[in-house]
Amino acid sequence: MHTERVTFLATPALKATLTARAAAGGVSIGEYIRRKVEADDPEETEAAAELAAIVGELVEAIPDMKARLERTASTIEAAIEDSDRRLREAGLRQ
Repeated sequence: MHTERVTFLATPALKATLTARAAAGGVSIGEYIRRKVEADDPEETEAAAELAAIVGELVEAIPDMKARLERTASTIEAAIEDSDRRLREAGLRQ
């Protein structure tokens, strides 16, 4: 990977903030700044917004999905019990 050096001036307070935040994340100042710039990518922002919308729809749908699954499980359990009863009545199962 080809890289180029980028240098910019910062106040001592900004440098201290960058140093502290990078250290808290366990990365260099350069890596911290790269990540922040990449996170500010408009395409990434749009993708994150789309993902957030999908997650919102899923969260909204989960209660209904859960209720449907519970109804299905109850229907299956009832069918199994009915089959067992019929098999016992027919003398095919004890």
